[in-house]
Amino acid sequence: MEAELKNAYHFIFEEELIDEITRIGVLKKVPSGEKIIEIGDYVKMMPLLVEGAIKILREDKDGDELLLYFLERGDTCAMTLSCCLGETKSEIRAVTEKETKLIMVPIEKMEEWTAKYKTWRHFVFESYHTRLSEMLETIDTIAFMNMDERLMRYLQDKAKINQQEIIKVTHQQIAYDLHTSRVVISRLLKKLEGEGKIKLQRNSIEVLEL
Repeated sequence: MEAELKNAYHFIFEEELIDEITRIGVLKKVPSGEKIIEIGDYVKMMPLLVEGAIKILREDKDGDELLLYFLERGDTCAMTLSCCLGETKSEIRAVTEKETKLIMVPIEKMEEWTAKYKTWRHFVFESYHTRLSEMLETIDTIAFMNMDERLMRYLQDKAKINQQEIIKVTHQQIAYDLHTSRVVISRLLKKLEGEGKIKLQRNSIEVLEL
């Protein structure tokens, strides 16, 4: 676990903090498509992402989902940090985008490390800033972009997160993430293919324009 932690966080945390995380953290390997945090849960452990990717989703009163942002190696979720520090229920759902490795840290260490380690304080504040910026970008795409532009951006983000041009995803899953209907997504995918930006395959999409 120490090697994986250092690979992901050596440029963020000092040696003493890495040693402490190694001692008390629990390494967890999660398959693709698994929920690791559910809406309404009390968060007891905070995840540090050492490999893979996670998508963070919000849910409306009708149970429909909206993708807020992705987390990658070296990240944590600012909304999870808020739940940990405030001991409140989670307002987000976290789902693995691909096979992911996490180091789970007990929430009681949050305040202690904030006082003890300068790098941890910086990491927490930077996480809040980065995630807020990403959520503002999400709001901007909903408010100012057409659905075909949102869809293309979604496909490009997904390809970059998975580090490959061909992404395995159904039209229905895209519709869930973008809070629209499968019919709309299917029509727009055909339009994007006609424009030479993507190539449709069976249960996968090749992103030609990254």
